[in-house]
Amino acid sequence: MKRLFIAILGLLLINCSTTQLTDSWKNPDIDTYTPSKVLVVGLTSNIAARQKFEVQLKEQLEMRGAETVTSLELFKHSFKAATLTEADLNTLESQLIRDGFDTILFSKVIGVEDKIGYTKNYDVYDETFRPFKEDYLKYQDIFYNPDYYQEYSVYQAETSMYCICPTKDRELIWKGYVDIVDPQSVNKAVNDYVKLVITILEEEQLVNPKLLQDKEQPIK
Repeated sequence: MKRLFIAILGLLLINCSTTQLTDSWKNPDIDTYTPSKVLVVGLTSNIAARQKFEVQLKEQLEMRGAETVTSLELFKHSFKAATLTEADLNTLESQLIRDGFDTILFSKVIGVEDKIGYTKNYDVYDETFRPFKEDYLKYQDIFYNPDYYQEYSVYQAETSMYCICPTKDRELIWKGYVDIVDPQSVNKAVNDYVKLVITILEEEQLVNPKLLQDKEQPIK
């Protein structure tokens, strides 16, 4: 069922989005979950992209009834924005619990893969019923002409939802793996990623449906 869901979601998003869900996992002990107060963390050295991502995700979560704070907001007042030690994280967790947080939504890039594909003219060429002679003539120069290829990068990202309830040790609720394919625009990549994450969390019943329909600013 999980793989069917991933396949359907992929078909809905692949043609209009830079992001593709590749795998996901949900804690089998949790049917539904309603976060009350969420810390959103987007781990990247690109501060502008981090702020854009965290703010957009915050807006979408607040539309679904969850009080949300970004890591840049929190760290600005309480913690340095540089590397945190294990002691820093323990202190942070204690502070979050005191301040009423129950959830952390943590996103990060875990890898980058360089790929090479056919240029668009060849990628869309219908080869279903093409005979051998036509096939050979079409591609015989493929190893000698660099214009046949297009290089692009795929960023492999991961988003995890953790419960930080006092009786639990940062229990993992959900984790999703997403490929960001050849991002040409930070705005589009962030928009697509946030839209995908929110869609999945709604489908998995880990956030409420939209509560503020009249005030929603749609993700473009």
